[in-house]
Amino acid sequence: MPKTKEQKRDILHNIKSKVDQAKSVVFAKFDKLTVKENEDLRQKLDAEKSEYYVAKKTLLSLVFKDKNIAGLDIRNMEGRVAAIFGYNDEVAPAKIVGQFKKTHADKLDFVGGILENRYLTPDQVEALSKLPGKQELYAKLVGSLNAPVSGFVNALAGNLRNLVYVLKAIEEKKA
Repeated sequence: MPKTKEQKRDILHNIKSKVDQAKSVVFAKFDKLTVKENEDLRQKLDAEKSEYYVAKKTLLSLVFKDKNIAGLDIRNMEGRVAAIFGYNDEVAPAKIVGQFKKTHADKLDFVGGILENRYLTPDQVEALSKLPGKQELYAKLVGSLNAPVSGFVNALAGNLRNLVYVLKAIEEKKA
C-alpha cells in the first residue's frame, strides 16, 4: 500500500533529524542480506551508537539535496541502499560494516558516504573502515605519552636496586 503524503512528510522529517544529529553517514548496498543478517548488523551498529536506516532513494535524495554535498547522487546508487548514521564516532559505522562485510562479502557493499559534509567514494569509505577507532587511537596516544615517564621511573628504580645490591654485598663481606 502506497504511503500518504503525510507519512512521507513524517519520514522526511525523521531522516532530516537523523542527518542533523549524525557525525557521519555510510551508504551500503544490502540487496542480498537475509533478515537475520540484517538484524545482526543492526544490533552491532546499535551497540556503537550507530543506526541502520532503510528508506526509498528518492526520500533520501530529497533530504540530502538541501545539504548541497558535491558528488552525492543517491538516486544513481546501485540496488537497495541503507543509510547508516554514526552519532558517536565518525569511523564506527564504516568499521562495523567493513567487519561485517568480511564475513558477508558478496551480500553487502559500500556505495558511498558522508563525512564532514563531504561525499566519500566507496573506496574512501573502505579505507575509512580500516582505520583504528577513537578508543584505539586514544589508547595509543596515552601509551606514547606514558612511555618516557615509564622509562624514567624504571631507570631510577634500577639505580636504587643496584645501590641495594652493593650495600647487601658489603654487608655479606663484613659478616
